[in-house]
Amino acid sequence: MKRTLKLGLFLMLALALFACSKGEANEGNNDGQGDKVTIEYWHVNAETQGGKAVNELVDEFNAQQDEIVVVPKYNPDMYKGLMQNLQAEAAAGKAPAVVQVGWSFLEYFSNNFEYSSPEEVIEEYFPEDDTYLTDHFLENVLSLAKNEEGTQVGIPYSLSTPVLYINKDLLKEAGLDESGPETWEEVKEFSKQILDETGKYGFYFQEPDDNWATQALLESNGASMITDGKASFASKEGIEAYELWADMVTKDKSAVHVSWDEGVQSFIDGNVAMLYTTIARRSQIQDNVNFDAASIKSPVWEGKDVRLPAGGSMLAITAKDEETQKAAWEFMKFLYSVESMATWTIDTGYVPPRKDVATSEDGLKSFLEENEMMNAAIEQMEGVVPWASFPGDAGLEAEQKLLDIRDQILGGDVGVKEGLEQTEEEINQILN
Repeated sequence: MKRTLKLGLFLMLALALFACSKGEANEGNNDGQGDKVTIEYWHVNAETQGGKAVNELVDEFNAQQDEIVVVPKYNPDMYKGLMQNLQAEAAAGKAPAVVQVGWSFLEYFSNNFEYSSPEEVIEEYFPEDDTYLTDHFLENVLSLAKNEEGTQVGIPYSLSTPVLYINKDLLKEAGLDESGPETWEEVKEFSKQILDETGKYGFYFQEPDDNWATQALLESNGASMITDGKASFASKEGIEAYELWADMVTKDKSAVHVSWDEGVQSFIDGNVAMLYTTIARRSQIQDNVNFDAASIKSPVWEGKDVRLPAGGSMLAITAKDEETQKAAWEFMKFLYSVESMATWTIDTGYVPPRKDVATSEDGLKSFLEENEMMNAAIEQMEGVVPWASFPGDAGLEAEQKLLDIRDQILGGDVGVKEGLEQTEEEINQILN
């Protein structure tokens, strides 16, 4: 009798535990949600890098309708970490519905994962949205999310471009136009005069562990980082552009060669008059400077069109069945609404990819009137081009070689022409 009682109690406890575990496991899927469709949104935004906006937007979407439940999932280690997690999910036969993909992983994603082009989903299920993409996005912005085959893999979501931040007080002290230089040739002239007149550094060009801003400098002068899958930056135009930067550092001594964080801080401290870096640093600069600061559009080369690589990410649909693909598109449309884009931009500092957000009363119009530093990045969107990415498994090694030669050139250890030509040759050898 005691054994029977104990067995009965054990079975009851086991059933209770099973029920609890089943309820926990069902969070984030369709079970337990009635007729609602539950989808996962995978992103890379930590709490201090847009995570608060993600949660706010997801909560708002879930509250405003009763058919779809979105579960956000944060992936650490940025876009590389998300790709690794997505690989494991795919191996298990699973997939989230919407994923945030960094520009440098566009080809990798499209070659290695199952996804549905937004155009396919619209054509199949939402014919009323047939002009949605062309109505709301500039053609050059949409093309950022196209792979080498021309497929619209996703839709641009996070965009950043480099701008020139200026210390108007130092420019005035040096007897220069407070509105700042318009060309790279003028940047060099301004930098030298600032040093001569104030004793402060004139210029800092960002030096993180990538060549994003370097691409803007070289390609705006007519060079190409990559041509037909091969490195091609050591052209006449590429060498000329790099020499202007190197000369300011090694010859004129008017530009400083330090780490990215040190360079930004030097500008904030008033020891550098001009800073070339991403618009995503706007909040840090705007909130911490004690002088009259402004951001202006990226300088151009005289007589040439500016070419600015896009930083940031796109959103892609990895939902597999009709029900979740429909839900994914409904959620994405919400994220790309004027109001949602405004929330995202204000929290992160990214430039909105949708073309009407900046001028809308429901969007950023009031915000931009109070935060004028954002305007420079928004005004130069027509010059945005894809971020160059070396193909194949040797891509990371190729990028590192460019970083190594940057330090050697700016350190005065090797000349620009010699260094770039040798590095181009080495990269093309490993790309073969």
